[in-house]
Amino acid sequence: MRDVSEKAVTLRVAVAQAVVDVPPAVLERLKARTLDKGDALEIARAAAILGAKRTWELLPLCHPLPIERHDLHYDFGTDHVTVTVEVATHARTGVEMEALTAASICALTLYDMLKPHAGTDLVIRNVMLLKKTGGKSDFQRQA
Repeated sequence: MRDVSEKAVTLRVAVAQAVVDVPPAVLERLKARTLDKGDALEIARAAAILGAKRTWELLPLCHPLPIERHDLHYDFGTDHVTVTVEVATHARTGVEMEALTAASICALTLYDMLKPHAGTDLVIRNVMLLKKTGGKSDFQRQA
């Protein structure tokens, strides 16, 4: 673990995304919340929160952080859903890994819940950090 004991506690915010490619007919069932396993969007939202809160247990060198805010938004295209997660805390280290983990876990949960309907036509792609603020170096991915 990195020694962060001398760093100042500041508001740290990170935004990450993941994209899940979904066949259009299955995407319509996802949006209508009529999948066999239940409401995948809300179950994936809960999984994302859990992923953010437990990142330090999954990634060996991450510090445990108190997650003070977790916002998740879905954007639907014609053949994909984009998951965008924003995580915030007051801490000595950033929440990039928490945001990336939340977006990844959300995408994996969607994959799991959609696979009975779409099989291998599902693809998770473009898991990436979009923005981070509050640390020594802020970052914003250019579009």
